[in-house]
Amino acid sequence: MTSRLASLPVRLALVAAMGLAATPALAHPGHEAASGLAQGFLHPLSGLDHLLAMVAVGLIAARIGGRALVLVPLSFLGMMAVGGALGAAGVGLPFVEIGIALSVVVLGASLALRPALPVAAAMVLVGAFAVFHGHAHGAEMPETGSGLAYGLGFLGATALLHAVGLGLGLSAGRLARSLAAVRVAGAGLAVAGLGLLAGAF
Repeated sequence: MTSRLASLPVRLALVAAMGLAATPALAHPGHEAASGLAQGFLHPLSGLDHLLAMVAVGLIAARIGGRALVLVPLSFLGMMAVGGALGAAGVGLPFVEIGIALSVVVLGASLALRPALPVAAAMVLVGAFAVFHGHAHGAEMPETGSGLAYGLGFLGATALLHAVGLGLGLSAGRLARSLAAVRVAGAGLAVAGLGLLAGAF
């Protein structure tokens, strides 16, 4: 069972690589929907702040376990879609870059804490920060692409990053040493977030 869980991050990485390899073909000129999908998919992968936060969401869900494996990532995805719609519609949201950087700090710190957050608290926490991430994606949507396809693209990439975090968290199992490593990783995320936060000012 442990070896099967340990191989999960490797499988997820292969899926991510295949997805990235496929995106140039989707961006063929004259295919606005395919182009929008590719551009949306690549957007969360182009920024370290997005990458760290979205993987952290998967790690948080894996650490809590049970219903959180589904509910925590879905909370992020749902609220990110709301933020994306606001950004695409031109509705302003203050302190977006600060909110994104702060999400890495807070999500990392929540991983480092003991005990793990309750499911409801984790859902509220990740959902609140997801609005900032979604707004950034929506506000930077290319004018030439399909808005729906672009949104599906960044939601798909985000779900993939959540899956990577889930895979890494689940592969740690329940060994005390592995759980300690997850907490250390959370502290590292928080420190990285502080660096991103300093750059946002």
